[in-house]
Amino acid sequence: MPTLLLRLVGPMQSWGTTSRFDQRDTGKEPSKSGVIGLIAAALGIDRENWNDLEPLTRLMMGVRHDRPGVLKRDYQTAGCARDDTIIRADGSPSKDGVVSSRFYLADAAFLVGLEGNDCRLFEKVQIALRNPCWPLALGRKSYVPSEPVWIKDGIQEMPLRKLLERWPWIASARKGEMTPENFLISYESPYGSGILRMDQPLSSFAERRFGARFVRSELIPFSQGVAHVSA
Repeated sequence: MPTLLLRLVGPMQSWGTTSRFDQRDTGKEPSKSGVIGLIAAALGIDRENWNDLEPLTRLMMGVRHDRPGVLKRDYQTAGCARDDTIIRADGSPSKDGVVSSRFYLADAAFLVGLEGNDCRLFEKVQIALRNPCWPLALGRKSYVPSEPVWIKDGIQEMPLRKLLERWPWIASARKGEMTPENFLISYESPYGSGILRMDQPLSSFAERRFGARFVRSELIPFSQGVAHVSA
């Protein structure tokens, strides 16, 4: 069964699934809804278009933590000065300031795989990732990739888990940094075992309805003989 690979590398990434109002969280790895949203942007799928989005949601997703990143908090304020006036969602003015904590992952690198049986869909996505219709973002619009999401020869006739084990390290090595001996991987379990994640799109992004999927995580050994792959 074919698998499509994506490279998600950037100085800042945020993959929230439980954010509400002024508090914006991030998971420790890309969410399925976030990855599907990124691909939809590349393909130019409108937020209200469920027909074109739905085939993407049927793909099985896996993530390899090539560089886990560091959890950081961005402290933001709006209208907190004495003379400030902010506009509420209903359009009315307010003198009440807003404090917002927004969490993100700094300096993270993830190898994401999507497994399915539609080769034509993968070829279409691969072309779009190289020349996207709309700008791509790593969870938030201001968090842009520092390396191409598109990967050369990124469509492989190999099961998802096996490909995540064998693909070269995608992170750019720091001075004195050694190639990791093992990686954390997370992959969807079709048998209802693992950790429950509420990031499975059930509707267009305009409606914002998400369901559950099960994800298993484990450490896998990484061959030191596999070379680093650059952008």
